[in-house]
Amino acid sequence: MSQPFHVNLVLGRRFLQASLLVPLHRNEPVGAHALPIRCEEVSRVKRPGRKAGDEEIKQDKEAVKKQNLSRRFVEMGRQLRTELDQAGGSRKILALTGDGSFCNRTCIAEIPERSVLLVRARQDAKLCFRAPAGSRRFYDTEKFTPDHVRLDQAREWKTTKISYAGKRRKVRCKELVGVYWQGGAKQRPLRLIVIAPTPYRKSKSKKLYYPRQAYLLATNLGSCAKQSLQIYFDRWQIEVNHREENGTLGVGQAQLGNVTSVPKQPVLAFAAYGALLLAANRAFGAGRGQVYAKLPKWRRHARRLPCLDLIALLRIEVAEQTQLLEPCGFEISAPALTRAAAA
Repeated sequence: MSQPFHVNLVLGRRFLQASLLVPLHRNEPVGAHALPIRCEEVSRVKRPGRKAGDEEIKQDKEAVKKQNLSRRFVEMGRQLRTELDQAGGSRKILALTGDGSFCNRTCIAEIPERSVLLVRARQDAKLCFRAPAGSRRFYDTEKFTPDHVRLDQAREWKTTKISYAGKRRKVRCKELVGVYWQGGAKQRPLRLIVIAPTPYRKSKSKKLYYPRQAYLLATNLGSCAKQSLQIYFDRWQIEVNHREENGTLGVGQAQLGNVTSVPKQPVLAFAAYGALLLAANRAFGAGRGQVYAKLPKWRRHARRLPCLDLIALLRIEVAEQTQLLEPCGFEISAPALTRAAAA
């Protein structure tokens, strides 16, 4: 908190980050992890001043159409699809999932080939089915919203189990296949998944909480709803990445003044953070082993490995290392975490 006459506002940089979801819950009693694999700066375009001419205003409108989150999201998806093909995954389907800001016409209409998109939708989106056979219309005249599907008593809830927070939990959902969103997806068929509120308690002595329901729109029509739900619930791990990058690593706090260094420093921190997570997973596995510091009694049941423990372990290994690192790689006597990071 500064003085009352000082305004606590500073210019910020906006980045678009992509993380690779690793489903560790398939083999171990832990949640999924997210490894940062790409980060790009997507700062807002500087608006012209009051004295700008018509030509400058026109150029500004064209720049806003190209330099926005949705357009860069599509470009990043194409790059990931190309890199996946080059890595030998040409037969694999690339699943892209995001929050509600990517549920728009640009992202849904221009997704790469051999890719699917799963995003959170608004509860008042106007949806419809295909017009009856023999009609000249493409869209049916009867419209409905995702919230109407949730309140419809004629459609029964289906119960499935997904892995979340280290346990298998029951989730109730409704599913509609072959719906159309005229304002956002045009003539592309979509799948609507309605997730019911799930009651939970923060502790045994606390009251019962009911989070809000969720509505998902997906472009994949052939897979089961359980797989889509698992992917979307695992998407929360990128929020954990953002918290650790901002809080633990201090991304954006570096005192830089060079125009070239300002956008590159956060990207370097993201890459180092991803390499640290990957090295710890390869060296010690997903769970908490004996190599990490002991937890206090009030956290003895914690299963997730925070970034702060990895940094502490890395500092211990660097301090205990007696031999210097060769220019071509690490020595054989290097600790496990540093060897995995080099690999």
